[in-house]
Amino acid sequence: MLVTGFPAGSFAANCYVIAPADGEECVIVDPGQDALGGIDEVVAAHRLKPVAAIATHGHLDHIWSIAPLCGARDIPACIHPEDRLLLSDPARGLPLGAGQQLFGGLTFTEPDDVRELTDGMTLTLAGLEFRVDHAPGHTPGSVTFRLPSGIDGIDDPAGTMFSGDLLFAGSIGRTDLPGGDHQAILASLARVCLPLPDETIVLSGHGPGTTIGAERRTNPFLTGLTSQPGPTRGL
Repeated sequence: MLVTGFPAGSFAANCYVIAPADGEECVIVDPGQDALGGIDEVVAAHRLKPVAAIATHGHLDHIWSIAPLCGARDIPACIHPEDRLLLSDPARGLPLGAGQQLFGGLTFTEPDDVRELTDGMTLTLAGLEFRVDHAPGHTPGSVTFRLPSGIDGIDDPAGTMFSGDLLFAGSIGRTDLPGGDHQAILASLARVCLPLPDETIVLSGHGPGTTIGAERRTNPFLTGLTSQPGPTRGL
């Protein structure tokens, strides 16, 4: 498989492009602010055809460009139903008044084709199978996406997780925005992340990649958490 990513816009939210190989169909994860140019460059360089955009959650730094991307490419958007409203009203995910200051006269609409994600589903796109795990806390509709091993250029014998803003290298997602819940994100970390093998690669919504093992050993927010029944090694 092929995966490449880049930080998009002033929020530096990681946008990822995933495909089985060069010249194949691809999936876009979290097309944020000003992501269209970077997506076009990756697609052209690897001769790819986007078939879907999938969102780890509905905050605007991760979905800013999802409607224009889906409209231009005639592809669906996938998001958890509890965050779907943020596609058309991202100010709901911000403190009172912040959206008005940030957006000015900008308006947002959801793509024409929106497909809702559910916990535990297997999402088959571009010949790839993504395991979806609902992981609320940062937002009510946050999810992670997991792929089996085999991503080109990455030593990932246990597979790769796209964690969105659930888990970062050395930190976790903030819970002080509307819809955030600190106890819920701790429960999501225990259920979704801790049962995974240490070798699992974690590609986060912001910052560098990491592994489950590294975060288990060094992430202060995981200290004291007990692994709960949840995802296993396979899909």
